[in-house]
Amino acid sequence: MMTLLLADAGNIHTGWLTGVLLNFARGGAEWVLWLLVILGVASFVVFFERTLFLRRHAVDAEALRVKLLDRLGQGDIDGIVTDLSAHPGMEARVLGYGLREAERGPEAVVELCRGAIGMERIRYERGLALLGTIGSNAPFIGLFGTVMGVIMAFDQLRGLGGQSADASSAVMGAIAEALIATGVGLLVAIPAIIFFNVLKSSVKRRASSTQLLVETAAAMLRNPDAR
Repeated sequence: MMTLLLADAGNIHTGWLTGVLLNFARGGAEWVLWLLVILGVASFVVFFERTLFLRRHAVDAEALRVKLLDRLGQGDIDGIVTDLSAHPGMEARVLGYGLREAERGPEAVVELCRGAIGMERIRYERGLALLGTIGSNAPFIGLFGTVMGVIMAFDQLRGLGGQSADASSAVMGAIAEALIATGVGLLVAIPAIIFFNVLKSSVKRRASSTQLLVETAAAMLRNPDAR
């Protein structure tokens, strides 16, 4: 039955667009594999770059909290702002930005810091959108390559007539090769999703730590008599 269908397929008139797409599929799916390899390398590059960035901008939040309480307890706002300017991390940059306007009151400091946290998150999350995109779409890219490979396999089987053992062996081998694209797509997607979740969680922890320090500073500014 399959042989008859393949034989008849050669006589079926196809439209221009169908013919173009069929010729495109006959080119094989190797370019899809190369695309997946490039995306996989890109995800590793983003992960290692972001990991190094987070390490370079790490701040000891507990030590910073102690220093913050000590300086603000003494009313030395200029001193703590100077100390914060020496640190490149999110916590220090946000607090420094808000405390520069401490004379406007604690509520103004909180609002300024809230906006600064948003800006810092943009800086810290650079590249994460690419990881999320790769993790979400790599399996579909691999599936696309598999579909193209299967089309090419059956097209080859039609050309061989579908009757000989060699024809069946050839199509099975081509389908096996086509399935590699799906496997590679998953192999690219899984690390990208892991990298995305790890980095997203790290940025979220930094933002939460920063918010806690901001609230601490605001509480000290609201109660100057407690210094």
